[in-house]
This record gives sequence, C-alpha cells and structure tokens, in this order.
Amino acid sequence: MSLSKESIVKGMKDILGEDQVVTDEAVLRESSNDRYRKYEQVYEVYTQPIPAAVVYVKSTQQVSEVLKFANENGINVVPRTGHSAIEGGLETAVENSVVIDGSEMNKVLEVNEKNMQVTCQCGVPLQDLDDMLQERGLTTGHSPQSKPLAQMGGLVATRSIGQFSTLYGGIEDMIVGCEVVFPNGEICRIKNVPRRSTGPDIRHIVLGNEGALCYITEVTVKIFKYQPENNIYLGYRIKKMKDGFDALRQVMVDGYKPSVARLYDLQDAAMNFDWADDENVLLFMAEGPAAITKATAEGIDAIVKSFDGVTPVDPELIRKWFGRLNWGAEQIAQEKEEIKATGNIGITTEISGCWDCINDIYEAVIERITNEVPDLTMIGGHSSHSYINGTNVYFVYYYNVVDCKPEDEINKYHNLINKIICEEAIRFGGSIAHHHGLGKARAHMVWDEYGSSFYMLDTLKKAFDPNGIMNAGTLIPIKHNEKDPWNF
Repeated sequence: MSLSKESIVKGMKDILGEDQVVTDEAVLRESSNDRYRKYEQVYEVYTQPIPAAVVYVKSTQQVSEVLKFANENGINVVPRTGHSAIEGGLETAVENSVVIDGSEMNKVLEVNEKNMQVTCQCGVPLQDLDDMLQERGLTTGHSPQSKPLAQMGGLVATRSIGQFSTLYGGIEDMIVGCEVVFPNGEICRIKNVPRRSTGPDIRHIVLGNEGALCYITEVTVKIFKYQPENNIYLGYRIKKMKDGFDALRQVMVDGYKPSVARLYDLQDAAMNFDWADDENVLLFMAEGPAAITKATAEGIDAIVKSFDGVTPVDPELIRKWFGRLNWGAEQIAQEKEEIKATGNIGITTEISGCWDCINDIYEAVIERITNEVPDLTMIGGHSSHSYINGTNVYFVYYYNVVDCKPEDEINKYHNLINKIICEEAIRFGGSIAHHHGLGKARAHMVWDEYGSSFYMLDTLKKAFDPNGIMNAGTLIPIKHNEKDPWNF
C-alpha cells in the first residue's frame, strides 16, 4: 500500500526538516515537467501528475536517507539539479512523486592544478565553475547551450556534450570519478585516477543514467589550459549539404581536432547567418597552443577549399556569432512571450550516425517532415559534433499551433516530428539521441534503439532499482500491463 501524500511529506520533513521540504502548489506544478512540454508551460497547463513535494538536499547523507525512505515505501523520486532538461526526463510521471533537488549542494571542493582536475558537488552551476576556472587560466572545456542553467550532476546524468566537443569530447571523456547514491541508500565513490584496467568501467553505470539508477552527488572532471588569445575562426558557404558532410569527414579522418566543427543547411543557416546568401554554412574554431591552432586552421582550410562550390567568409563574422550561442533564463522568458504572441514554436531533436548513413538520415527526415507534418513553417538542421567515424544532426523545426488546446499540441505536432526523426535514424542504422538523452519523450523507442543489448540495460535497472522508485518512465517507459515488471 503506497503512502498518502500527507505521509510522504511528513516523512520528508522528519528527515530534512521543514525548511527543506517545499509543498507550495505553484512550485509543485512547475516541477511536474520540463521543457519538453514547452507549449504547455507557456500557457501554464500541467498535464502530468503533481508531485507530493520538492525536497532540497544539502548533503550526500541526506540524499541517502531520502532515497532509503522512498525505496522502503515505494515512492517514485525524480532527481534533478539545474532543471534545464528538454526530453521529459524531469516529468513526474507517477502520482505523489518526490523531486530531489540538489542545487543547494553547490560547493567546489577542490581545484587540483597538479592533476588538472576539479571536484565539485552536483549542484555547482557549470557557468559559475567555468568562470572561476577561466580567471585562473583554466577551463572545463564543456559548454552546452544550457551552460547558464546547467549544473554538474545533471550534465553527467544526461551524458551531456558541449559546443567544443570535437576537441574536448563529451562529459564521458571529461569525468574522472564521482560519488553516487543508490535507491537503497548505498553511497558509492568511484576514485579519481587517469585510467584503470580492473574490470568494466563502472563510471558508465552513472553516466547517462538520467536519474533512473542512482543520484549523483559529487563529480570530478578534467580541466584544461584556457588560451582564447590563440583562437582562429574559419567560415565558408558551401553549395551542397552532402559535400559539407564529406568535408567534415575529411577533417576528422585526416586527424585535425578543431574545438568546433559545424555544418548548417540552407534553412538553419538562414536563421543564424544573415550572410548565408541561400547556401549551406560550414564553420570551425581552432583553439589551444598557438602552434597547434595555426596548423589546425591551415589544414582545415586546405581541406574545405578542395571541395567544389566553396566560398570563404570573413572570420570576424564567425567570431561574433559565437557570442550569442548560449541560452539562459532571459532567453527562455523571451521565447515564451514570442510563442504567446505568434502561436509559432521552435523545437529541436538530435540524432547521430556514421558517415555512410548520416546524409541519408538527414534527407529522409527533411522529406518526411515536410510532407507529413501540418502547419510547418521551417524544417532544417545542422551538424555540431563530429568524430572519426560519424557525426550528429540537430534537426530544428518550427510550426504554427492551429486549432489546438495547449495540452493537445504535443501529440499533434511535437511527438509526431520526434517519431519521424527516430524512425529514420533507426532505419538507416543511427542513434535516436546524441546528447539530450531519452528522457520520457523517446523512451518508448528504447527497444528499437538497443536491440538485443536491451538485456543489459534491463538487467542494470532491475539490479540497482528493483523496486522501481528511480525516475519511473525515464529510459524505460511505464507499461500498463499487470504482468510487466516495469509496471510501477
């Protein structure tokens, strides 16, 4: 028998005290979803079950006690820090859930310049951390668009990636060690070493778990020298999108490591660059030591100019563009007003694929969305994270919401578009999520995504969360079948 809302709140207050347990109705409503339901948020319509409480934990021990209580009493918990998720991972899909907010665990514990790593609690804002490091001539190298909002625990939990990933890698390349708490209250620490060969890399149980396996309380990540004075910017217009993909591939295969390598199609370029002149745009940034930066820029320039239909642009245009990439609270508030005023909404979905299929995925998605989605005003995309064996595509789409209640918009438009993108990624052999995570929005595709390896994810979930209290519906969807073990 599950506890009543009143009993849950009392239990939380007994553990944490009155001041750390929030039951204000407005806070609870806002905590029932994330930016996946952007249109509902604009009109303050809340269709998900409202949580029983939001609790603000201040220590690893408090996290342990809260999780143990929830586990013993069958209470669903939703871990969060920065609250910047956009794939439904923070939705409270189960009645009387408890949102465990770690944003008050916000201490930088150690900056170790000898070992080039920084250790901090889960609620440290990435922007604050990087600003502090840059004053010391250092950087995390991690800069997602959500940098003004994101916090360290959430970045690890969602397997985040930043805009400079082609040089620094994703969060999985940066993390050294961490401390986490499992639903039975067990506190585990993965020690900080550069590498070890002592069995499976257990960091990857934590990375990308999206709060469905454990709660991340502390992380240690690598840091790098910060040398912006050496940055070199490169920009080009290129006539064919396929040639753009091929140019990206050649840069990666030839061994160059720009911090940024991006390709924008006609539609997306038109929104970002007033000088695109109805062409695709290819851009790069090289950074690091001056000699390496110079060689990287010269090598990339030679590769791109070897393709037909390429026109170089003034590097200063690229430098200025970099200054307006990130989104914080101000931009989100402005976007809400624009949606209210126009009825037009813009959303993104990102996928990945190897070089031999990425252009096929891109073309198939553009064609299907153009033909199958009503009231579309724009569909385009860009590649922003490349590897020696492939790249990602970040699809960008806008549509007018016509004859539709706020609560119906998500199925009429957003879920339909997501479905098309995921279907085409799977059909050609790509992945349905490159860096935003599955959340609850794409969890229903988990079997198609994993195939036979779903057994491994399934086994992890059952082993670490046998009572199913960790972020139900994220990674693995809730199934409404009494015989199904995931019917929480």
